Amino acid sequence: MKPIIDLKNLCKSYGSHIAVDKLNLQIERGEIFGLLGPNGAGKTTSILMMLGLTEPDSGSAIVCGHDASRDPIEVKRKVGYMPDNLGFYPQLTGLENLLYIARLNAMPEKGIAEYARGMMELVGLGAASDKPASTYSRGMKQRLGLAEVLIKAPELIILDEPTLGIDPAGVKEFLELIKSLQREQGLTVLLSSHHLHHVQQVCDRVGIFVEGKLLATGDLPTLSSELFASTGIEILIQLTRLPKDADALKSNFSGWPEINSMNVNGDRLQFNTTGEITPKLIRRIIELGEDIRAVSQKQYGLDEIYEKYFENNTNITLDNESIKRKPLFGNRRK
Repeated sequence: MKPIIDLKNLCKSYGSHIAVDKLNLQIERGEIFGLLGPNGAGKTTSILMMLGLTEPDSGSAIVCGHDASRDPIEVKRKVGYMPDNLGFYPQLTGLENLLYIARLNAMPEKGIAEYARGMMELVGLGAASDKPASTYSRGMKQRLGLAEVLIKAPELIILDEPTLGIDPAGVKEFLELIKSLQREQGLTVLLSSHHLHHVQQVCDRVGIFVEGKLLATGDLPTLSSELFASTGIEILIQLTRLPKDADALKSNFSGWPEINSMNVNGDRLQFNTTGEITPKLIRRIIELGEDIRAVSQKQYGLDEIYEKYFENNTNITLDNESIKRKPLFGNRRK
């Protein structure tokens, strides 16, 4: 099956400024893809080229089987787009705004009101359908914008900074809504954002976009493996007390080929390994008569992955203390 978005060597410049530099990207049907990058990275320009709203200098954008430059009308028929700045008629109710959009999309008049009310229910605005849009909060307006995107049953929806200006509770609800729509309706979603945590919560794959260039794409385990494979896996095991004989304990692991290094610091054992051998380590330590209080493993999240790519391209120094540990069991001492 062909990808729903297929970008090849897409380039766009404004004068001497290169906004998008040889962008190659394929997004498959049914996935949520996060285009992640700082403001000014070229994310919105890329989206505008996908929609046929601006011409690329070179390269091609095939979206839903159509060339966005040569056949932008067909692309617009099949794609729902929600920009970062939404506009509604404030004097109209949420439902009336939605009906207006439905008619602009040439939807048949018969049953349109019932269908629009169902869409308002779907995005969690059923109780507010008959209230003026001017009374809607930012989060409610984002939901109304999503309803407008979904009203024409698109094959693909593109959301440009959809969580901008929403409070944390509203962000959580909005992202859960996106995920449920993908799961229940098989929607394909391209989500552009500079908020790492929001992207990490909902996306199947991410693309890291910096200064007009797509530096990497993949799911989090793949990106983490590519970036941090040379550092190995770091496993921290905390004992209930100081080891009986630290030197003897270390010698028990000296011949293990999977262990790059081992350090004993008080009641903490730190291993750097070439593979996932945590269960094996635990069994051996217990066999040696030691009791374990907690085990944790270094977990590279999207923030570490993003900063590492950013560091490689802009010489920004990483703060190693920002790397998080994922508890495997027990409580960790802070």
